[in-house]
Amino acid sequence: MSPDSDVDMPLASGLRPSRTTLSFETLLVGLFFVSGMPALVYQLMWERALFRIFGVNIESVTIVVAAFMLGLGLGSLFGGWLSERPRLRLLPLLAALELGIAAFGLGSLYLFDYVGALVTGWPLAGIAFACLALVLVPTLLMGASLPVLVGTVARRLGRVGDPLGRLYYSNTLGAACACLLGIVVLFPFLGMQASIAVAALVNAAVAAGALAAEFLLKPAAGHEPMSGSSPPAVTRPPVSFVAALLIAFCGGAVALGYEVFFFRVFAFLTGTMAPAFPLVLGAFLAGLANGARRAGGLGGSDADEAGEARAFGVVLRGLAGGAIAGLVFLPLLRWSAPLNHALAMALGLAVIYLAARNWGLLLPYLADRSIAADRTAGRRLSYLYLANILGSAGGSVLTGFVLADRLGLAGMAAALGLAAGLVVLLVGRGMRLPPPSALIAPSRRWTWGTAAAIVALICLEAPLSRGVIDAIQFDPHWPLTDVVENRSGIVTVDAEARVYGGGVYDGQFNIDPMSGTNLIERAYAVQLYRPDPERVLVIGMSSGSWAQVIAGLPAVRSITIVEINPGYARLVEARPMVASLLRDPKVRLVIDDGRRWLNRHPDQTFDLVLSNTSFHFRANASNVLSLEFMDLVRRHLRPGGVLFYNTTGSVRSLVTGCVAFPHGLRVRLFEAVGDAPFALDRERWRRSLLDWRIDGRPVFDLSRPRDREVFSEYLALADDPADPGIPLQSRAIEDCADILARTAGVTPITDDNMGTEWRTILGFPP
Repeated sequence: MSPDSDVDMPLASGLRPSRTTLSFETLLVGLFFVSGMPALVYQLMWERALFRIFGVNIESVTIVVAAFMLGLGLGSLFGGWLSERPRLRLLPLLAALELGIAAFGLGSLYLFDYVGALVTGWPLAGIAFACLALVLVPTLLMGASLPVLVGTVARRLGRVGDPLGRLYYSNTLGAACACLLGIVVLFPFLGMQASIAVAALVNAAVAAGALAAEFLLKPAAGHEPMSGSSPPAVTRPPVSFVAALLIAFCGGAVALGYEVFFFRVFAFLTGTMAPAFPLVLGAFLAGLANGARRAGGLGGSDADEAGEARAFGVVLRGLAGGAIAGLVFLPLLRWSAPLNHALAMALGLAVIYLAARNWGLLLPYLADRSIAADRTAGRRLSYLYLANILGSAGGSVLTGFVLADRLGLAGMAAALGLAAGLVVLLVGRGMRLPPPSALIAPSRRWTWGTAAAIVALICLEAPLSRGVIDAIQFDPHWPLTDVVENRSGIVTVDAEARVYGGGVYDGQFNIDPMSGTNLIERAYAVQLYRPDPERVLVIGMSSGSWAQVIAGLPAVRSITIVEINPGYARLVEARPMVASLLRDPKVRLVIDDGRRWLNRHPDQTFDLVLSNTSFHFRANASNVLSLEFMDLVRRHLRPGGVLFYNTTGSVRSLVTGCVAFPHGLRVRLFEAVGDAPFALDRERWRRSLLDWRIDGRPVFDLSRPRDREVFSEYLALADDPADPGIPLQSRAIEDCADILARTAGVTPITDDNMGTEWRTILGFPP
């Protein structure tokens, strides 16, 4: 007998594992925990980089996420193939995988930018292929590790569920911890490239630990080739592998459908702040991790009848609990948000964790009941894992593309609850667990009672969730009068005609200069800084009020509006003051990501680019505030052209414009920047204001006292006095020289440092 032969004996033989075996497993669990942390950092940073290239509209988001998941699925097949190679050693292989991921990570952002510049004009199918090609190598390496490790440890322990549960737990928990680390430390202070460098360093540390263990553990467990000396005796799994594949597919679809749903709600609850996705993902991953760990300890396929019945009941009740958690999510937020928004966020994350914890039971349980702990364990696990990933990709696409576009939040919750209930029935009635024991029968009968409870909650979901959008809106002022839900997001309007995108103030329906509720004078001031523009680009339509004002300029020949969410158009069409905008022959509305549209149309040039986008702290806001974006806009400006953009009170946004362009003026919260000096001609602007017509009606009627008063206030913008007693930042107009003088040391926004997106939640100034 070889020195390592008793290490390969399964626990089913009655032998206790040696201390060496336990230390080897603990080593793998620790290494796999640490390796999960850089994987999550890569995912978030790579997704951001790809969104910057291909846009952050729903099509691009879905393509990027699906490419990641497909890469992981293909990686699992690769890992399953590796697990049967007789001459490969486990720890050196793990080190090689980690080093390969690190090497790719270090150059990934440069590669993405290079490839993105080549394929930006490709059709949707080509972009999907490019996304998959870009992330295929690293995700293949990431996905390969789980089947390899589980396949090896399963042969040692004589079962699959326990090592899968423990390793999946450690890796997923590491990823969940990385979410918190990224929000608090990496993303706010280091930026994209430095965060990736830290992740690569962690990969290298895991590789070094694995290689060190390879030599320190000689000749103990872990040093022998992965396939061992001889296959141990195993017990035939009680569940059909085909049935397990089907259940894994359906379970993955429901679980990821819930993740998409939870994020959609939580993003609205938090105003789509950048940390919203990592928070949801962290809670979801922590839940999956703990669910997997619990499932791994439920007993193997060789458990006695009572043990099998207990395990079956735990999983069945857990899945039902996950379905119920998803159905009570909206009613709970509906009740708690009016009391305290922070309380609603905490309760929401708790429900997300509980739902994921219950669904995390499924995969290890299926693996334990359908895969024998022999040399094929890794390969068969890769098939099961692939089925789960394919289901997850399908569930995310179905939820994000179809359910979000056709159903409201309550409808999405009900549809997912129905799907979850069907999975519970599939597990409860479809799994053939011989013999048909009287101990198992009560759990199966219990499923009908649970199904009835789920059906009742589905029927009550709409009335229990009525008014949930009003309740959870991040930035409420007045009761909502309009709600538009589609796959691109949620747009609302309150009783004061304020427009909210994703729960955050996004503008107001008003074109009347007599009413300054939305500071509409900034839109009229365009003529002061860029006289008589002929070609205009508007990025972000919102209420359409600004575009309607610009369309009234006699000199304007064409206006291209790029808006990412078609829901705004529905609202504009229903408001008489702006409805004519979309019927104006010189106006063209394009539904697309603004940055992507500019990249895909390098030949389009404009006299004026108006970027009335949302707050600097929202997810991906830096994409339209960074130095790189402004350089892109510059290439689309005609001689004398001006970029007029919303800084939303961010000092870094102001500084960025003054660094990107040689000339600039702050106009309240907006900034006008360009390559040519600004000449504020009071008389020219006076004539322009008098000639301005919207829908054939003059903007100012100087026969009315109120019009004369406001007209004088507008004219004063052209000669705002540089009174030394007035703080610079309080003046209506401020030039770049003064801005840079009072903001010395402020760092401009770049694609890499991501602006103020992550720092805002930590309380740092914008």
